[in-house]
Amino acid sequence: MGCRFLLQGLLFFLLSLLQFNPLLAYSLKSCTVTSPDNTTEVWVGCSDQGLAAVPDDVPRNATSLDLSSNHIVMINSGDFNSLSKLRYLHMKTNWISGVDDGAFGDLSELLELEMDKNNFTKLSDNMFHGLWKLTILSLEENQITHVSPRALQSLISLKTVRLNYNQLQTVEIRTILQLPNLQELFLEFNILTSFQTNNLQVNTSNLRTLSIGHNYIQRFSITTDIFPHLQSVHLSGPSGLKWDVPNSTFLRSLTVLDLHMVDVSCDTFVRMLQSTESLQTLALTAMTNRRVLAALVGISCRNRVVTSLDLSENGFVTIADTLLRSCSQLTELDLSFNDLQDMSDLALTSLKQLRCLELNNNYLKTVPRAIRGLSTLEIFNLSFNFISELTCSDFLNLTRLTELHLDQNRISVVDGCVFQDLKNLRVLNISGNAVRKLVDFFKVNSKKLEVLDLSGNFLIVLKQGDFRNLPSLRYLDLQSGKYYPANNGAFEGLNGLKTLIVTPFMHNVMNFTGMPQLENLKLLVTFSLKSSYDNPEPPFTHLPSLKNLIIEKYDGQYDMSADFLKGLKCLENFRDVKAELFQPIPNLQALDLSNNKLRSLDFLIWANLSALRQLTLRHNELTVINETVLQSLPALTYLDLFGNPFSCDCSNAGFIQWVISNNQTQVVNAHQYDCAFPLSKKGTKLLDFDVQSCWMDVSFLCFISSTCLVVLTLLSSFIYHFLRWQLAYGFYLFLAFLYDSRKKKKGTPHQFDAFVSYNVHDEAWVYREMLPVLEEEQGWRLCLHHRDFQPGKPIMENITDAIYGSRKTICVISRHYLQSEWCSREIQMASFRLFDEHKDVLILLFLEEIPTQQLSPYYRMRKTVKRRTYLSWPQAGQHTGVFWQNVRRALETGDGPTDNNLKPHTVSVSA
Repeated sequence: MGCRFLLQGLLFFLLSLLQFNPLLAYSLKSCTVTSPDNTTEVWVGCSDQGLAAVPDDVPRNATSLDLSSNHIVMINSGDFNSLSKLRYLHMKTNWISGVDDGAFGDLSELLELEMDKNNFTKLSDNMFHGLWKLTILSLEENQITHVSPRALQSLISLKTVRLNYNQLQTVEIRTILQLPNLQELFLEFNILTSFQTNNLQVNTSNLRTLSIGHNYIQRFSITTDIFPHLQSVHLSGPSGLKWDVPNSTFLRSLTVLDLHMVDVSCDTFVRMLQSTESLQTLALTAMTNRRVLAALVGISCRNRVVTSLDLSENGFVTIADTLLRSCSQLTELDLSFNDLQDMSDLALTSLKQLRCLELNNNYLKTVPRAIRGLSTLEIFNLSFNFISELTCSDFLNLTRLTELHLDQNRISVVDGCVFQDLKNLRVLNISGNAVRKLVDFFKVNSKKLEVLDLSGNFLIVLKQGDFRNLPSLRYLDLQSGKYYPANNGAFEGLNGLKTLIVTPFMHNVMNFTGMPQLENLKLLVTFSLKSSYDNPEPPFTHLPSLKNLIIEKYDGQYDMSADFLKGLKCLENFRDVKAELFQPIPNLQALDLSNNKLRSLDFLIWANLSALRQLTLRHNELTVINETVLQSLPALTYLDLFGNPFSCDCSNAGFIQWVISNNQTQVVNAHQYDCAFPLSKKGTKLLDFDVQSCWMDVSFLCFISSTCLVVLTLLSSFIYHFLRWQLAYGFYLFLAFLYDSRKKKKGTPHQFDAFVSYNVHDEAWVYREMLPVLEEEQGWRLCLHHRDFQPGKPIMENITDAIYGSRKTICVISRHYLQSEWCSREIQMASFRLFDEHKDVLILLFLEEIPTQQLSPYYRMRKTVKRRTYLSWPQAGQHTGVFWQNVRRALETGDGPTDNNLKPHTVSVSA
């Protein structure tokens, strides 16, 4: 019923002043994360982001997730993995047509699931598996034609099911009614043709509310006692509805019956009332036959149990004396949304117990005289009519009235005498009228008034003392489309006021006094705003409790002194602000500077806002964000910069890097920020800009590269000139080490007695002098590279195999030998074998006298380590036999370790 009037405007404003704690989280790609003060709730909003799938970056501690108004077509397994704390999930207005089995399996704490306005055609088995704690399921405005018997089986805690605007037939509701804890079932706007208990296959149900209006119900039959707790039924349908409830105990708990567009006969209606003996609230709305309706009203009122009657939307033009004559027991009456232009002075005479009367949305031009005798009336709604004048007798004797709604009429003058009898009035709404002045407003008997809404009027002036006798007032709305002056002391006496919305008056009389408990102040500015010339102190000095200030502008701009905002904690909507403005308010926690054409935030660096947590800068002209600004706000956890024309170049590189890497401040919808400059980047996203290119200085890179090249060239030259032999020697030693390791594992016996290493220039001497003696006379097996190397095999492998396949290595050294690369490698390899095996495996034969300084580094190393066995051919002279005998003795020497105790010496043969 409309009599349960909620102050939507007041609640909406107060909620807008609530501060939310943005989480200490990263910037999500398509979502916003907030948390209400003093709670553990984590709300994630992803609505209207063009999403084609559930985002994968939803925080794991989310308790509420809103995915409404996107393009999601399917709920897949894994979409909600790890969201075990989620309790509220909203996915209305998508294109969802199916849900994978077990897709909600991780949502064990989910309480509410909303999937209205999607493309579901059926509810399949295991679709909601795992939702053990779900209490509310809403699937309105889909195309559901079938509900599987097992679709809702796991929803053991489900209490409310909303399936309005689908294509369900009667047979489909059997499964739903089998839910053990179901209390509310909404099936309006389907294609149900009947509701009969003998077709439901249900023993008993906990159902409290059944709404099946706007179907094609032709028969409503409850012939068994399966709804002992049913309290409310909503029906509508074609003419000829058959009501079959043979036993009044079957609906013994029913208190609300709503009949909308139901054309029933008086006999049928009597049977309805006879089978609903506990009925208290009856709605007869949008009835087509007004004469039958009048009879039904009479029948209803003779049922003394009915206390609330709804007759809205019936097209009444007037209310006659007789219509409600027998309704003396009514406490609530709703005549809204009719065509009422007048009503008889005696129309309400019999309603001696009426507490709530709804006459809103009609065509009344004056306050009906019929209400003057309603001394029990507590709530009276006359909004959206055509009343232009209030007289001092309009509300006579309404001493119990607590709420009076006169909004959206044509009232131009409000005289104090109008409300003289309203001693208990707590809520008065006169918004949206044409009130120009208040005449002795509230000077008597309004000491209990708590809410006063005068917004949307045309006040000329506020006089001193206009609100003096309202000590209980908590909320006052004086918003107007144009400014008006206020005399000094206009707000005196409002000692309990918490919230004030006002259009500022002349700047030289702008002083807020007389409101010591004011916490929320909203100013709607229409011109340049300054402190009073007569009173130089800040305008909010006498508001010690003020925490939240909203200043919105209609046009123009305003200027402020440096101490203008002294003492505030929360601030929103400013233009052309300066750093000095914030110096007196270091405890400021929320700042909204949206729609102010700001081009720079540098003023915040010096603003001393160390406690600021929330900063909103939507739809300004910011192109570059200086990261120094962000560093000056150490407590910032929420930043909204949506709708600014960002420049996607290196000037924003620091900001982009900060957005991506910081783990304290949530930058709302940062991944949706568009590039406006340069033109080549227009249409791309700010966070897609490659900041790495900004860290590379081309000239510096060229300097580093050229420097490295020069150093590398010098180093290479030095190594080649001074260390080439040592490096080469080390390399081949390493190769020899690898070969030796493999050789030891195999344990292969020696194939030759000696490998002869010589230069090709000395080949004639080897064949003429050496081979005849060592092979033919002495019988040694020698390895010669031209004779014994394996064809096709790499040279280094042949050399290594020859050295390690022979007991000894004979190096025939000459000047040509020392200049040969391959000979040098052969002696290197043999030297490593000498060092590794600690065996005397190396025999040096000098064909020429070579000074020591001309010897290669390899020979000098050999001479340093082992100087026992080397032979000189030039010294042999004519005594070659002795020379070859010494060679024989060297070859006959065993492979055992050399005697390190013997002093190295030189074996030479002289002539």
